[in-house]
Amino acid sequence: MYIAENLAYINHRIRSATESAGRDPASVRLVAVSKTRPVADIFEAHEAGQSIFGENYVQELTAKLANLKESVTWHFIGHLQSNKVKYIAGLVSLIHTVDRISLADEISRQWCRLGKVCDILIQVNISGEASKSGTTEEGAIQLVRDCSLLPNIRVLGLMTMPPFFDDPDAARPYFAELRRLSQTIAAEQIPGVEMRELSMGMSGDFEAAIQEGATLVRVGTAIFGER
Repeated sequence: MYIAENLAYINHRIRSATESAGRDPASVRLVAVSKTRPVADIFEAHEAGQSIFGENYVQELTAKLANLKESVTWHFIGHLQSNKVKYIAGLVSLIHTVDRISLADEISRQWCRLGKVCDILIQVNISGEASKSGTTEEGAIQLVRDCSLLPNIRVLGLMTMPPFFDDPDAARPYFAELRRLSQTIAAEQIPGVEMRELSMGMSGDFEAAIQEGATLVRVGTAIFGER
């Protein structure tokens, strides 16, 4: 029962953050991060009204797909190896973590085999931390240009993970920088590219991310509890 209560509280906080930023609450969607969580937890969250779930590992996602029959929207939010793309082709509605053209090319190839187009976000390593995946700010514009030439993917925005801080406001400059980069790319008017999504903010800092323009917040621990 606590999952439903946690979800209600998180959704209340999302609404409050969007309204305080002068935004429409419908402009922010919650991605429930369900990695390492059993199917029963996902079912409980879905029963409480949660529709979008984010997974980090291909093998875990495919196992859950086989065991969960409910109408769930899946996002892939973890580091993705090119040789694993074929296992999730056509099964996820958005990939948040495209950080190199070789990966984008394989996604386009696998979705082409299905006659479908895959929506993607470009992951940008705003902080420059060696431990984090993502292209550089400088590389992001060129990567978007290159991705726009691939026939079976569609770039819808950007994603980032800032450094961890105890104070969520400390992450704010990284969120603001991703928003500025998004605006810069949008100004390029690259054919077929939209900068409508900003995936940023997690359990500890999603309100700051919303105030800086997030449209997708990835929350796990605050919904499902500590792993």
